[in-house]
Amino acid sequence: MDYSDTIGISASGMRAQSARLRIAAENLANTETTGSSPGADPYRRKTITFKEVLDRNTGVSNVQIRSVGLDQSDFQMKYDPAHPAANAQGYVKMPNVSSVVEIMDTHDAQHSYEANLNTMQVTRAMLTRAINLMKD
Repeated sequence: MDYSDTIGISASGMRAQSARLRIAAENLANTETTGSSPGADPYRRKTITFKEVLDRNTGVSNVQIRSVGLDQSDFQMKYDPAHPAANAQGYVKMPNVSSVVEIMDTHDAQHSYEANLNTMQVTRAMLTRAINLMKD
């Protein structure tokens, strides 16, 4: 494996974690987004899955987004008879988003992104040293 392979692997990991952060941020932004009419579904939490892809030319595995899906877990019901989306009993369907889960996922994605960035920086430093040695 050469330096460009290492940088490519890190870059694919950074792209994946960036997408994961984007999905978590969207979920957090919609924790209170309800339907606009009685009985209408609220925002449904998004999920992201990844897959390993082998580059046949280099023999290196990278990570790519497999899919962005929807969490099919049940919505929470909140009693708020004054809400425009309240049903006949006064309950509103709330998004199936947990702020705690999304924040934990955000922290995990951030740490993974930083690990890939550090790997890329170390590889760059090694490459710079190798070039400097060849100059001498």
